[in-house]
Amino acid sequence: MKNLIKLSLLVIFSLTIVSCGGDDKKEKKEKVKVGKTKTTKSKKAKKEKIETTYDLSNKGIGPVKSITLGADIDQAMAVKGGEVFKSKCTACHKIGKKFIGPAPNGIFERRSPEWIMNMILNPDEMVKKDADAKALLMEYNGSPMANQNLTEEEARNVLEYFRTL
Repeated sequence: MKNLIKLSLLVIFSLTIVSCGGDDKKEKKEKVKVGKTKTTKSKKAKKEKIETTYDLSNKGIGPVKSITLGADIDQAMAVKGGEVFKSKCTACHKIGKKFIGPAPNGIFERRSPEWIMNMILNPDEMVKKDADAKALLMEYNGSPMANQNLTEEEARNVLEYFRTL
């Protein structure tokens, strides 16, 4: 009699575990599949929108009206700019990927050198008055670029560093 009760309890316990385990796996697979589908559509939609909004004639709002970039990269400036970038910018910007802010590599395909300098030097006014800066603010969930109070020379060095990426 004791063996029959033990066997019955063992069978009931086993059936309970098997029946519960199967449903959890099914739900997890369905959730992952739905998430991947949404993410893929979302990335495509954002990519298409960004590609159509680049205006390389926009110089932004701030002290920099014109910049002439040399044919060759000034390595000394780029090294200094890399140091500034690493100490002041990497909390929000990562090379090669979106983070809190956009990736700096390839920036010259998206923005003019003057716009980049003005965004570095004058982010508060840029976000208020420049259409491209406003769009970036929206794209990055309302995370404004912090004003790091760089000098024009430091910002120019960072710009030169961006040319090396």
